[in-house]
Amino acid sequence: MKNTEQHITANNNAKATHTIDSMSRDEIIAENSRRKAAFVAPYDPITGVGCCNSRVPYPFQNDDDTVTEYQIPESMAAELATMPVTSYHEWQLLRFRHDFEYWCATCVTILDKISGKFVKFNLNRPQRRVLQILEAQRLANQPLRLIMLKARQWGGSTLIQIYMIWIQLVLKKNWNSLICGHLQQTAAAIKSMYGRVLQRYPKEFFPDGERPRFLSFEGSRNVKQLSSSESLIITASAQSEDAVRGYDVKMAHLSEVSFWPDTTLHSPDDLIRSIGGTIPIEPMTMIVLESTANGVGNYFHNEWQRAMSGHSDKAPVFVPWHEIEIYQMPVPVNQVEKLVDELDDYEKELWNEGCTLEQINWYHHKRKEYSSHVFMQTEFPSTHVEAFLTTSRNVFDPYLLEELRLTCNLPSERGDIMANGAKTVAGASFEKRFGSNAMQVWKMPEPSKRRYRYLVAVDVGGSRADADWSVIAVFDTHNDAVESDNCHPEVVAQWRGHLDKDQMAWKAAQIARFYDNALLVFESNSIECDLMVGDTLLRSIAMKYPHLYYRDNDKSKPGFHTNVRTKNEAISNLIAYIRDKGYIERDVNAINEMINYEILPNGRSYGARKGCHDDILMTRAIGLQVIEQNKLYCGGSRAGDALHFIDQNRPSPKRHYL
Repeated sequence: MKNTEQHITANNNAKATHTIDSMSRDEIIAENSRRKAAFVAPYDPITGVGCCNSRVPYPFQNDDDTVTEYQIPESMAAELATMPVTSYHEWQLLRFRHDFEYWCATCVTILDKISGKFVKFNLNRPQRRVLQILEAQRLANQPLRLIMLKARQWGGSTLIQIYMIWIQLVLKKNWNSLICGHLQQTAAAIKSMYGRVLQRYPKEFFPDGERPRFLSFEGSRNVKQLSSSESLIITASAQSEDAVRGYDVKMAHLSEVSFWPDTTLHSPDDLIRSIGGTIPIEPMTMIVLESTANGVGNYFHNEWQRAMSGHSDKAPVFVPWHEIEIYQMPVPVNQVEKLVDELDDYEKELWNEGCTLEQINWYHHKRKEYSSHVFMQTEFPSTHVEAFLTTSRNVFDPYLLEELRLTCNLPSERGDIMANGAKTVAGASFEKRFGSNAMQVWKMPEPSKRRYRYLVAVDVGGSRADADWSVIAVFDTHNDAVESDNCHPEVVAQWRGHLDKDQMAWKAAQIARFYDNALLVFESNSIECDLMVGDTLLRSIAMKYPHLYYRDNDKSKPGFHTNVRTKNEAISNLIAYIRDKGYIERDVNAINEMINYEILPNGRSYGARKGCHDDILMTRAIGLQVIEQNKLYCGGSRAGDALHFIDQNRPSPKRHYL
C-alpha cells in the first residue's frame, strides 16, 4: 500500500519505525500491545472521558452529598462561571447545549444493526472523529461544511442526521433542514431515524413534559414540522428538485451523491447549487455531502478532489476500514510468527502504517472471499484512492495517477483560437472569451531557438453533442532546454468540443500555427474512414500548414494511424511516462479518463470503461509516443532542427516525417 494519504484520518496508532520483517517476535508483540491499548482508549460520554473538544474537570455535588467529577466542555464551564445552576436537572439541560456526546448518551435511542435492539447512542471512533471536525467549525462560529466519502457501514449518515436533530431540538428554533437522497426512499429512511429518536426522547427534558413530534405542514407528504421548535424537515430525491424550492433551508444532508442522475434534465451540479443558494453562509448552517464512491469523473468525485486540494468550502472525511472497531480477528501469541510469514507486501505495509495484528489478520482472511485484491480494496478501502477504484483491470496505477493529479490546475486563460478565415492558418491568434471552455490555456507560446518545441496532438471525434469529443492537446516538449534543467513534456493548452471534421482539422492547424509552428499530429483513422473528407483533408491542410507528422510506415500519408500495434505501443509508453513521472499534466479530466481506462476482457487491448471517454487520454498517448520515438524532449536528439517538411514553394518538395 503506497502512502499517498492526504485525506483526514485519525489513526492513533503511530507508524512503525521499523518494518515488520526487521522486528523480532517479542518486538512485534510488544508494539502490537501498545497499538491495541491506544485503539481502545477509555471513552465515557457521561463522565466526559475521551470525548471531543477541550474539557475541564468539574466536580458536581449530588443530592446525597457525594461528589462526581465530570469532564465538561470549556464553553460550558465558562457559562457556569457566570450563571451557576441549582439542580442536577438544570445542569443537564445546560450540558445538552454544549455537549453533543452527553446529549446523545442521555436522550437519543437508536436501533443497533448488530444486536437488533434499541440502545442509547454512544459514538464509535469514526463518528467521534467526524464530530470533532463539525464541532471545531461550530465553536469557531463557522458554517458547518463537510464532504464524506463512506466505506462500509460505520454510521456516518446516522451521525450527521442526529447532529442535525440536536441543532433543531436543543440549539435553534425555526431552523429548517433538508434530507435529499438519490431516491425518495433513501431520504425517507434517513428521516425515519428522526422519528425513532422523537418516539423515545425523555419527556422530562421538555417544559410541557411532552415529547416533540412531527406535525403536518400544509398537507405536504414530504414536509413535516417539529412541534417543539417549529422547524421544518423536508425530504426530497435528486429526481424531484422542484420539491426543495421555496423553503428557507438552513441545513442540508445530501446522501449518496455519487448515484444522483446526471442527465440533461437532472444534474447534481445544478441541484446542489440550487440548494446551496438557499443556505446562508453563517454559523450553524450546515451542508453535508456524503456518498460511497461510484467511479470517477462524476460530481461527487470532482467535489472530493476539490476538497482534497483545499479549493472547496467543505472539509473532506474518509474512514478507512481499519478505523472501524469490528474489523478485527484475534491472533494467539503462538500464531504471530505464522501470520507474519503468510503476509504479502500489501499486508506488511498495513503494519507499517499502524494497523494491529488483529486488524491485519481480519484483512488477511477477509480478502480470501474475493477473486481479486482490487475487489477487496473497493469494498474495504484503506485509502481514499482505493475507494474510487472501479475495476480489477485498471491500465494505470491509481496511486501514480493521484500523484500526477497534483500537477493539475485551472487554466490561466479560456477562449478560442481565431484566424483570418475558416480554411487558413494566417493570422492565428487567441481570443479570450468569458464563459468559454472551448480552449483552455495554461501557458502561452514562447519563441524558441529550436524547431518543434511545441507539439499538437489531435484525437478526432464527432460533430453531434452525443458523439465522442474532438480533443486538440498542445505539448511543450521543452526541447530547447538542456537536460540538466530536469524538464519534462508539459501539457500547456487544450481545445475540446464538437465540430465537423474539416472545421476541427483546420482549428488544429490554427492552434499549431499559434504555438510557434508546432508539429501537428492527427490521429488519422476517423478522417481517412470518412467518405466525405478522406485523407484529402489532411493533404489540403498540408498545402497551407506543412508541419504535419507523417506515419513511419508510409511516408506519403499524414497522421498517426491507430491500430492494435500502434495503440498498444502508445499506451505502454504512456504507462511508462506516468510511472517515471516523465510528463506534466494540467487537466484533471485527463486523470479521470486514465482511472476509467481498462484492459478489455480479451486481455489484449485497451478501452474506456462503459459510459466513459478516452479522447483526452489518447492525445496524451499519441503526443508522448511521437515525442519519445523522435527524442523531442529536452536533452534528446536535435531531430526537431533536422526534420524536413512540405514546402510548396520549393521546386522539389520534401515531405516531413519522423
